[in-house]
Amino acid sequence: MSGISLAVETRPDSNPKTQNQTPVEDVIHSLRVIDLQLAAFITVFSASGLVPLFDLVFPAVTSAYLLFLSQLVFPVHVGHVGPTSTKKTLFQPSRLFRVYMFMGTFVGLVLPLAYVLGGFVKGDETAIRSVAPHLFLLSFQVLTENVVSGLGLFSSPVRVFVPMLYTVRRIFVMLDWIHDVWIDKTMPPNAEIK
Repeated sequence: MSGISLAVETRPDSNPKTQNQTPVEDVIHSLRVIDLQLAAFITVFSASGLVPLFDLVFPAVTSAYLLFLSQLVFPVHVGHVGPTSTKKTLFQPSRLFRVYMFMGTFVGLVLPLAYVLGGFVKGDETAIRSVAPHLFLLSFQVLTENVVSGLGLFSSPVRVFVPMLYTVRRIFVMLDWIHDVWIDKTMPPNAEIK
């Protein structure tokens, strides 16, 4: 689950072994299989050269900004530090919201992945190069949301900023994708118009 519901919802931690962990152990404990898959996507897109330098730097700048916000602007109150504290859930998603999140995941992640696979099959490098930044940023967004919500070191306003910041950047990336694929698309010289 991603988005606002993940950003404001906390995971209960009832395991007594994890109650006195260091921040590094908290990060390792909060990683799940989906987080490791997202890290693999991020590594592949970064190493392939399909993502522009600005989009590669964006997650680092965003993470630094979130740390700045969490330390100086929206610090965590003393009674709320750590994964063992009792935090009140700010948002309880309804069934309709869960359907909305599923559809958003399907349209935002599954269809672009299918588009990339189709581009590999057809040999359409323009299509792959156009959609790779969106998938890279979306993967980084979900990974950041999972890590930030898994740690008790970030206040609710900071957790809400994660999807907002990434979504604003991804809007511009998607506009570039639309321009590259639908507006600026030139037909190959051997194409036939029927």
